Amino acid sequence: MTRAIAALALLLSYAILTIWIDERWAWGLAQCAVFVSIASWAAGQVRRPSAVRGRVWLAPLCAAPLWGLAQLATQRTVYRWGTWTAVWNWATWLALFFLALQLFQRSAARHWFLRFAVYFGFGLCVLSTVQTFTSGGKIFWLFPSGYQDLVLGPFVYKNQYAAFLELILPVALWQALRERRTAFASYAMAAAMLASVVATGARAGSILMCVEVAVVLLLAWRRGMVSGAAVARGLVTFGAVALVFSAVVSWQTLRQRLEQPDPYAGRREFVVSSLAMVHDRPAMGFGLGNWPRAYPQYALFDDGRYVNQAHNDWAQWAVEGGVPFLAILLSLVAMAIPAALRSVWGIGLLSVWVHCLVDYPLQQRPGIGAWFFVLLGVLAATRTRAEREASEQDRVRMGGTRG
Repeated sequence: MTRAIAALALLLSYAILTIWIDERWAWGLAQCAVFVSIASWAAGQVRRPSAVRGRVWLAPLCAAPLWGLAQLATQRTVYRWGTWTAVWNWATWLALFFLALQLFQRSAARHWFLRFAVYFGFGLCVLSTVQTFTSGGKIFWLFPSGYQDLVLGPFVYKNQYAAFLELILPVALWQALRERRTAFASYAMAAAMLASVVATGARAGSILMCVEVAVVLLLAWRRGMVSGAAVARGLVTFGAVALVFSAVVSWQTLRQRLEQPDPYAGRREFVVSSLAMVHDRPAMGFGLGNWPRAYPQYALFDDGRYVNQAHNDWAQWAVEGGVPFLAILLSLVAMAIPAALRSVWGIGLLSVWVHCLVDYPLQQRPGIGAWFFVLLGVLAATRTRAEREASEQDRVRMGGTRG
């Protein structure tokens, strides 16, 4: 582990632990730290040049903030400040992805960071569960949140809490399958994450995390990581611990929410309105970051509350950036799917993209996006067997030339 990786881990921890702060300064400090990190990396390259890793995944990630700049240049945004804010968010995520791509070229660095992610996620889920039952709605038992219940550590919205743990749970399972000596501890941490989400009543998060467990174990078996017997033992161990933890924290809230006759009520109308908005501005959209400002004239109902998101990130991206922007992001998904399946632990990234169909894990709280794009960078930095063999052949040829 290097100081740069430790600093990145500290920065990501800050981004989550301050995610409840709505004021601009909290996330702004994180953004400043990201760009200072990029400047430091560039200065280090000048002093001591090293190989710069590139992936085609950078193309859509570069295109995202550039698309927002194009909207600003052509005045195709209904609110310039909203678009500028979104551009800076996408630029920050691009910078984090690029940093991760450079910092995690070595497998030891990747494994250290993934282990850190599991410990951080487990610690957060324990803190969040205890706080939910004891804080009376206060964040860290100190700061009023404006809510009386279901305040989960720094999270004031259960679905965003669930989305964050969706990223981490597959990593914990992957570690349990790789490291037999600590397998039970890893299964227990993963089970605690699932139980904490079940306790909140987050329907999409609970279902997706259960699917993650099945997919990770199946992929590990299909890829020859472990035997069928090991998968069966892992499933039994995880299931038993998860049932115990869920019984302790209670799954009644989730059961009641699953019994609701129309779980998509409200969200359906937002999506219908979003489709109408895309129909009116398919080419350039209403400007990145501007769905809440464009929505009122397309609203199908008014219950007196302010609607801040479309509750569907994919629909919202199409509204704000038009069909081309949606295509840019879908191209990134297409590139990442094979790598995520190969890695096994990358299933969490795909899970969050699926969660984006019914909620907004990446829109409102950019701190979750920071973790998402760093983990995406770690995934991109993981070379395939063919790439490793080609690199080894290049080193052999270079050594032969020198000789």
